[in-house]
Amino acid sequence: MFLLRAFAPWLLLAFLGQQASLSYGARNKHRGADPTGLTSSPGRAQRSGKSAATGRGKFSIDNEEMQCTWAAKDVGGDTVKLTVKCENQEARIKGGVTDMDCEYNGKPQLCPGYQSNPKGYWKQVARVFKRLQDRVCKDEQALVRAVMCKRAPREANFKLDVGSSSMAAQSGEPEIAKPSACRGKAERLKKAEHHCGGWASVCSFFFSMVQSEDC
Repeated sequence: MFLLRAFAPWLLLAFLGQQASLSYGARNKHRGADPTGLTSSPGRAQRSGKSAATGRGKFSIDNEEMQCTWAAKDVGGDTVKLTVKCENQEARIKGGVTDMDCEYNGKPQLCPGYQSNPKGYWKQVARVFKRLQDRVCKDEQALVRAVMCKRAPREANFKLDVGSSSMAAQSGEPEIAKPSACRGKAERLKKAEHHCGGWASVCSFFFSMVQSEDC
């Protein structure tokens, strides 16, 4: 009985020390875990690193008569929309297509080159628009395909949304033919020479008084 009383405090201390050690280990394990209780996946990391669609540029059609601009915008999911707007100031005077608008849709996220070098990707898109010329906003088969994405799925390239295409045109202002300022004078002089001989200049003066023609 005496021995039990003597060792009881030591046994209690040993028990408490063991419990404290277990509790400390559990806290460290919990601290190293994800506090949300969720583990990250490769797909989620890829989405968080998604490049925003910030491409934009300019190009011309028909020997620079029609000036165009384009701009990219994220529209949800992996889809990016390219909005194209063109204007021809000369056509407002001479006649022809004055305005042209359309949209292209694509999923550049499917192209590895877009992920690794978005700046270079948009430069290549700008070159494609310059090559398309009068097929812009008209040809559904003419894809806007960056060179770095030639092996990417077809959906990665931009395709014309035919329903978005719109054009405006107007006829040119008609040119009003104006008679020569001195045509009337020449006719009067000819008539005066025929009727008045050497007095042609005098007769021409009197003809100008009774006729309404200019000059």
